[in-house]
Amino acid sequence: MEVLIEFFSLQDPNIRFVLAGTILLGLSAGALGCFAILRRRALVGDAVAHAILPGVCLAFIIAGGKDPLMLVAGAFVFGLLSMVTMDFISRNSRIAPDASIGMVLSVFFGFGVVLLTFIQTTGFVDQSGLDDFLFGQAAAMVGSDVKVFGGLSLLILIVTVIVFKELKLISFDPSFARSIGYPVKRMEFLLALLMVLIITAGIQAVGVVLMASMLIIPAAAARYWTDSLRVMLLIAAGVGALSGVTGSFISYTAPAMPTGPWMVVSAALIFFLSFLLAPGKGEIARHIQKIRLSHKVAYENILKTLYSMEEEDGRTDRLRPAKELRKRRHLSRRKMRRVLSTLLRKKLITRFGGTPDGFLLTETGRKEAKRLVRVHRLWEQYLSQHLQIAEDHLHDDAESMEHLITSDIEAQLRRSLGSPALDPHKSAIPYDNDEDEPAGKKSGAKAGGRAGSGSQSGKNRRGGAS
Repeated sequence: MEVLIEFFSLQDPNIRFVLAGTILLGLSAGALGCFAILRRRALVGDAVAHAILPGVCLAFIIAGGKDPLMLVAGAFVFGLLSMVTMDFISRNSRIAPDASIGMVLSVFFGFGVVLLTFIQTTGFVDQSGLDDFLFGQAAAMVGSDVKVFGGLSLLILIVTVIVFKELKLISFDPSFARSIGYPVKRMEFLLALLMVLIITAGIQAVGVVLMASMLIIPAAAARYWTDSLRVMLLIAAGVGALSGVTGSFISYTAPAMPTGPWMVVSAALIFFLSFLLAPGKGEIARHIQKIRLSHKVAYENILKTLYSMEEEDGRTDRLRPAKELRKRRHLSRRKMRRVLSTLLRKKLITRFGGTPDGFLLTETGRKEAKRLVRVHRLWEQYLSQHLQIAEDHLHDDAESMEHLITSDIEAQLRRSLGSPALDPHKSAIPYDNDEDEPAGKKSGAKAGGRAGSGSQSGKNRRGGAS
């Protein structure tokens, strides 16, 4: 607790420098990374991050020391050169974009390692700590470093906010942006320029090896929580800033621990929690939704089966035993108990004990079962009439879709098909009342409901009501 209070009291100037630099870096990298993720340019960021190492080394050799402005200039030139090289290779050769990214990354980074080794073996006076640019050394930041790298991060953040609308448009629909007169090429170049600048700004705190992670991970974590780009930018910037604070604090409490890698680990932990816990898109939420959908499909299939059995014998008062329902739907005893329990709780069926014992549809249950059978047969008719799918393939396709068809889609199907009386198997399509049936087809529909039992039994052999 004493260390925590000492750190966040910001009395130590070094703490202020490190926190200012890492927070600004996290904010700008997180926000800008959203556009890299949406435009599928994440690997480009990784290549640029590795490619700036020779620029840092050459700037050091030319300046004769670690001048922050020279290092930024060298990193920026080589970052931009790497992007131009990747684009040139992709446009003027048969090499795929991902292969060009891999080539540029490895060649530029290898050249940087060669230069770094040359510097270390030739006895430059100010070479100490230059290799920290590989993994970052935020604790070594001084006031001049923060002014350069932190100021660069702040500038990138401001530019991103100013051109947010344009970046949003070219990220989602560049063709539309081009058609309404937006300078798409210039905006794409500006985005590439901002990516190079933010990677350059992070070389002191995070290093060239891990800087791409600060572009990708906060944005990827934010993507799990929202579908709004504006909110995604805010969340990603917050994740980046929080990672900066966490990494700085861990580095402060354990001086042997570098800040940059811990920033990446902190961001990765937030991503992992988002991956698991985010509502709607997280794995736990998706697993729960999958279980619920599976259960919903099972009990709706039982409703259809009960309705089919009533259609077959024309009896709505005959008890349907659970054993026969299991036989038709191939459910385990345990799952059948759960399904029947749900239907009883929803008051869609009624149970009668005694000998024999069994289940009956309630009026509400019969109405819901009729709807399910109706959308199934309407969908079969649509597939047959509009997509010309063979009759023996219709049932399985409709079986998988009927649980997802809403009332609006059903209404569109009925308008498109003209409320047909029969499905492709000549089985009656059950409507809620006679007024819903098309004129001139009511008698045929009723006849089909009685005379279509032969076709109906054939369909039941394929797995239930159709």
